[in-house]
Amino acid sequence: MSFFNAPTDDELLHYITTGDPQEMEELFAAARAVREEYYGLDVYFRGLIEFTNYCKNDCFYCGIRRSSPCAQRYRLDPRQILECCRIGDRLGFRTFVLQGGEDPWFTDDRICLILSLIRREFPRHAITLSIGERSRESYEKFFHAGANRYLLRHETADETHYSAMHPPEMKLSERKECLYTLRDIGFQTGAGFMVGTPFQSPESLLADLRFLQDLEPHMVGIGPFIPAEGTPFAGCPTGSVDLTLRMVALTRLLLPRTLLPATTALGTLSGDGREQALMAGANVVMPNLSPQNVRKLYSLYDNKICTGDEAAECVRCMSLRVRATGFVPSMSRGDSKVPVTAELLAV
Repeated sequence: MSFFNAPTDDELLHYITTGDPQEMEELFAAARAVREEYYGLDVYFRGLIEFTNYCKNDCFYCGIRRSSPCAQRYRLDPRQILECCRIGDRLGFRTFVLQGGEDPWFTDDRICLILSLIRREFPRHAITLSIGERSRESYEKFFHAGANRYLLRHETADETHYSAMHPPEMKLSERKECLYTLRDIGFQTGAGFMVGTPFQSPESLLADLRFLQDLEPHMVGIGPFIPAEGTPFAGCPTGSVDLTLRMVALTRLLLPRTLLPATTALGTLSGDGREQALMAGANVVMPNLSPQNVRKLYSLYDNKICTGDEAAECVRCMSLRVRATGFVPSMSRGDSKVPVTAELLAV
């Protein structure tokens, strides 16, 4: 495959399934070159605040699913969330990521209040939401209250595979509609998927790549599947680090202007997993700003790393890791190179 021309489905499937070390290194080298062309050597730091682990959904893979017998539930109040932002600001962060389950307690009004409080105190920072599927009306309220970005993983673009991972009331068509709506409103929009989930095929992963090409999101989160206690998939094998890295690299080549995180899940499965992701084309890391006493409770999967570190230690550790790979830690907003609407640019 010529890495800089439009690949066919067969060519993509070849690199999805290859186990040839030389081919993989060539793939990773091409992805690094494209990332450097668009973003240089910068790796952008985002401050992650996991503010609720309540969720109305019952996804078969998720440790905070509605029916989980293992989840110890918590919510942060606006004062606690704002204090996390203040800590992050002192550490140099210019982007806050507010992530949580689909928690009905956090109504539109409550989310807008939190956004307005953060925006008033930090007018130049980027604010990202990651709170699942909502109506267009809700998304517009969040946008006008001060959110710049929205992350919503599609999880899989294969209809049959999506149905095998979610209860019947959840529909891939609705997830996709939310993503297109977010883009239309003016959010910098993030999608993403897991690698190695039960019932996933190479063709499923090909569908992910083609969907992402159509959506052209501003960020794509790609991590390996890790089973969670108390879920239907608890006894299933973990996803492959190598395959995840190949999917990161292929996404970088197909979407050269998008932002790609080196995910915590990769670091959980492999001690240097995040560094490997940077070497495969990733350019974002998300140290945790959540209060230490709740980090272990936001357990989407088992054995998640960095749950006991203080925020400052997370930043110091990740900065050292990034520099060790030859890249440059950046605390700037790090906006995506993917075009956005004029409305967003005015925020």
